[in-house]
Amino acid sequence: MPLTAPGSTIGILGGGQLGRMLGAAAAQLGYRIHVFAPASGPACDVASAFTRAAYDDTEALARFAETVDLVTMEFENVPAEALETLARTCPVRPGERALAIGQDRLAEKRFAQGLGIATAPFAVIAGADDCAAAIPETGLPAILKTNRLGYDGKGQARIADSDALAAAWRELGETECVLEGFVDFSCEYSVVLARGEDGSCVFWDSPHNVHVDGILATSSLPAPDIVVAQQPRARAAAQAIADALDYVGVLTCEFFGHEDGPVFNEMAPRVHNSGHWTIEGAVTSQFENHIRAICGLPLGSTALTGAGVEMHNLIGDDANRWPALLAEPTNHLHLYGKAEIKPGRKMGHVTRVTPHKDAP
Repeated sequence: MPLTAPGSTIGILGGGQLGRMLGAAAAQLGYRIHVFAPASGPACDVASAFTRAAYDDTEALARFAETVDLVTMEFENVPAEALETLARTCPVRPGERALAIGQDRLAEKRFAQGLGIATAPFAVIAGADDCAAAIPETGLPAILKTNRLGYDGKGQARIADSDALAAAWRELGETECVLEGFVDFSCEYSVVLARGEDGSCVFWDSPHNVHVDGILATSSLPAPDIVVAQQPRARAAAQAIADALDYVGVLTCEFFGHEDGPVFNEMAPRVHNSGHWTIEGAVTSQFENHIRAICGLPLGSTALTGAGVEMHNLIGDDANRWPALLAEPTNHLHLYGKAEIKPGRKMGHVTRVTPHKDAP
């Protein structure tokens, strides 16, 4: 992979906060960013150029590709065909296959199982007749998820009995869904890695993730003992996924901490909310290492900068607490600049790093 030198322009598909933080990291290394999205968003605040167009506008995509040196993405709900269009003109990292698998729950689970990675039991709900047949496969209780586009608790329903399953499937629009059996886990955690084109990988320590109403609330380190014990196996699973995809960039894999070992939940072919703590909590953040990886630069150290770190998401009205948060001098506040506060919307995050005992 040829080196993409500082001074080049990186195209980013998506205009959200992940693109904003990628843009800040790119600027630090001397790159410009050009955002492509259907609407203006936080990433546009740090971009040198912005193309407003739909992801299926092939003419706009082709023009965009002519203005950038390579393309990456800040979220996975981009049509895979868009990456195919872009790849005719410029490099796209990570590639179309990672996107296609990451945005399809069924393909994702089958892909993981094909690599010998444990997942929760699951069944496909493609029609009304599948509802009754699925329950013996997964057991109850279970959770019904749309196969595509669900995130942050959206497109999901908890299922207690067969009648609830049929009703929930109708409520979700009678679209293809995946029914997942519950896993008896003690905690949730993630493996965030950065992989270069040469196959080299670096890993950040796995944080303990706590969700509220399906939305990540906190990521913290040091993680519980079960996470520390399972981290080598979880890392091996995540790297197996990355290697099988010939992945370039930051990849996130979420796991359940089960007594028998890590159980794969899902992957995100991008930088991830559970890695936001790395901005202040690691020597090199997930955002900087993503830029390094896709541009062919050496990967940076992922070592912790303190004895511990905790990241809290600011959801909805939580963002209005900024005066009190800033009154604590050790807080690192990140507000995403979104135009409107809405319930359930991620408006920012705050990170606290616990210094080492021998720190001055």
